[in-house]
Amino acid sequence: MASYLVTGGAGFIGSKVISHFIDLGHEVITIDNLTTGDVANIPKGAIFIKGDCHNAKVIKSLGSFKFDAILHIAGQSSGEISFEDPVYDLQTNTQSTLLLLDLALKSGCKNFIYASTMSIYGDQDEAYFDEKMAPSPISFYGVGKLASEHYMKIYQSFGISCTSLRLFNVYGPGQNLKNLKQGMISIFLAMAAASGEISVRGSGLRYRDFVHIDDVVNAFSACVRLRDSEYRVINICTGVKTTINEVLSIIQKYWPERLVVDFLNGTPGDQFGVVGNNTVAKEKLNWEPEVTVENGISSMVNWVLGSRS
Repeated sequence: MASYLVTGGAGFIGSKVISHFIDLGHEVITIDNLTTGDVANIPKGAIFIKGDCHNAKVIKSLGSFKFDAILHIAGQSSGEISFEDPVYDLQTNTQSTLLLLDLALKSGCKNFIYASTMSIYGDQDEAYFDEKMAPSPISFYGVGKLASEHYMKIYQSFGISCTSLRLFNVYGPGQNLKNLKQGMISIFLAMAAASGEISVRGSGLRYRDFVHIDDVVNAFSACVRLRDSEYRVINICTGVKTTINEVLSIIQKYWPERLVVDFLNGTPGDQFGVVGNNTVAKEKLNWEPEVTVENGISSMVNWVLGSRS
């Protein structure tokens, strides 16, 4: 049995990762401040500590634990919100990482895994974003995540295996439908369930690389099996370009009533088009996405409709 620290256990991704590890018989400790997460999401069997990951006292309280890996998934996860409160974004996404890296060093934990983001790339001219591209974030959120990656590279020189998973647009059942500033597909479905109308911020020609939560969990699981002291960044994506109009079409295909769609002005720091190259994930993690966008969205629609009834 292994012991893992997984931050953000009350959130969408963190709770799914914890559930996976507990099902495998491992011990999991989690920290969450419940700002956007729900305590009901924390899987049974996990040890829960309520607090901020950027609070030095909270992190220091973990000094007696011995972790096989630290998976830092907690943090403010919206580019739009990062403009509203850039200091909080810096605290949750960067200061927290530095404190947890220091915990790993002092406690002897040799494996640190970070939930980074495709927002690091910003807008690029290339069709597919790969890890060799020069980062050019256009939001405070992306800047903070990139700073964390630089800290990880330094801590790798101290003998810690540091892996940054640059997650593309994660979606799936269990996503927070109350948060209308993070998670494009979940936002659309929340609007559909509430009023039958979807308001889209920006052009329907914009495109994303949508990766299902089940595939993301498998990527984190693969990372804890790494046994070296490298620093690496890895795209977790499908390599499939899906426009916003295509997403809306799939939702409408499986939604039982006709939906009304309105297009509004875009949001600050929003990237026009994002598609990733997942070659490194295949090589380093033996990972490939398994859930297609249509199958993923249809299952999510069924989940939302079930929650509504």
